[in-house]
Amino acid sequence: MPDQPAAGISGVVLAGGRSERLGTDKALLPICDEPLVARVVHTLASLSDDLIVVTNTPAPYAALGLPVRWVGDEQPGQGSLMGVYSGLRHARHTHALVVACDMPFLSESLLRYLTTLMDGYDVVVPEVNGLLEPLHAIYGEGSLPPMARLLAGGERKIIQFFPEVRVRVVKESEIDRFDPDHLSFLNVNTRQDWDRIQGMLSTGSCFPR
Repeated sequence: MPDQPAAGISGVVLAGGRSERLGTDKALLPICDEPLVARVVHTLASLSDDLIVVTNTPAPYAALGLPVRWVGDEQPGQGSLMGVYSGLRHARHTHALVVACDMPFLSESLLRYLTTLMDGYDVVVPEVNGLLEPLHAIYGEGSLPPMARLLAGGERKIIQFFPEVRVRVVKESEIDRFDPDHLSFLNVNTRQDWDRIQGMLSTGSCFPR
């Protein structure tokens, strides 16, 4: 029997970045025979029955036919914290699995593992090389009030509200069981990043989800 979507969790994909350093819309970069944002959405579709893409410009993605709801930032131009907040505000479940649209090698098994840890926590976030990965994390509705306070004060750094809530940090020893090379956390910010990812792909094949 195929894996079923995790109970009680929404899936949120952040696609609000301007891609200024890359010079093109990274969400539409072709990888593994589909646009990058579509690959990310299809990975989350195996985990959630409520999928959201946060973007203020949904028109370029309309033709993709993705099984998502389109949500804009409640206040555009406020960075990733506003994207997480806006997605969680519109989630149909109490928790949302949030990822960026430019992560081509998300591991379905690692993401599913994160969902098993969310009970009793407001945030479930991986830590790799001593750094937290807030754009590959789970957020509960209890995160909304401290997020709102930060945003009202002009703060944009996601992890600033973590001391105010219950956080489960997922250590590398746990991550390595599912993604020993930490490919899940690779993203596309520059042309060099994209060239590196393209170089990792062998002709006619792609990393499995």
